Amino acid sequence: MDNGPMDAHDFLAARFEDHRSHLRAVAHRMLGSLSEADDAVQETWLRLSRSDTSGVENLGGWLTTVVGRVCLDMLRSRGVRREEPLDGGVHVPDPVVSAADGVDPEHEALLADSVGLALLVVLETLSPPERLAFVLHDLFAVPFDEIAPVVGRTPAAARQLASRARRRVQGGAPATDPDRDRQRAVVEAFLAAARGGDLQGLLALLDPDVVARSDGGPTLGGSVRHGARAVAEGALLYARLAGAGRPALVNGAAGFVAFSPEGRPTSVMAFTVRDGRIVAMDALNDPERLARLDLSALDA
Repeated sequence: MDNGPMDAHDFLAARFEDHRSHLRAVAHRMLGSLSEADDAVQETWLRLSRSDTSGVENLGGWLTTVVGRVCLDMLRSRGVRREEPLDGGVHVPDPVVSAADGVDPEHEALLADSVGLALLVVLETLSPPERLAFVLHDLFAVPFDEIAPVVGRTPAAARQLASRARRRVQGGAPATDPDRDRQRAVVEAFLAAARGGDLQGLLALLDPDVVARSDGGPTLGGSVRHGARAVAEGALLYARLAGAGRPALVNGAAGFVAFSPEGRPTSVMAFTVRDGRIVAMDALNDPERLARLDLSALDA
């Protein structure tokens, strides 16, 4: 019996699996949603299985541009569907939560280039073509001549898209201190000051231009606070309302997950720390989305 076609299919599936974690990382940065990223990867597999790739020399590069195209279509469709965040707030993408002592192996590829939650928040403000050009080129080193056909522009125009996106990212998502112990020390001091009602202690830990963004979804609304005093006063109020919590890594950086007395997650907070001060805070407080998050790493 001839198993040739099945063998070819199995060979193709095995080659695709070699690239799956990379494609999921690309899709996660493009979409900011783990479930949508998985959908995009599945659609990429369907397109591969229906394509003649016999002439493709670099399957990884081919798959990267295909998943980029799939994500671009999803972003454009989402732009029609998604309402603007409430109360001038922001959309905080799905955080990747790991135990405080290290990133889980299955999260390593997702967070390989330290894509903090603050960066994903800023990426949400880009147009779909800008986001694709920036993600594929700046985060995954795809050449502009390969990006151009995906966005329907010339390579020079694709370069301009990435350049515009880069300026927005540099202005809104500062790089965090790579030393997790230093990050954690600052975050723990901040939480202690908030719980203790220590306004001056909070001000000492916050950059003067700190930005705090909160996404409470349709139920709680959203908010953006600018400046150390406004953020400190908000933290004092939050500390009175928040229940117990646990330190965690949120997108690979020091963070915090708060729980209600019943053990239900009420907030996931990510901190961007630079030069010993907090320059950005991003919180997901949406009860519906929090209920869907995988927080199993905190139970270990």
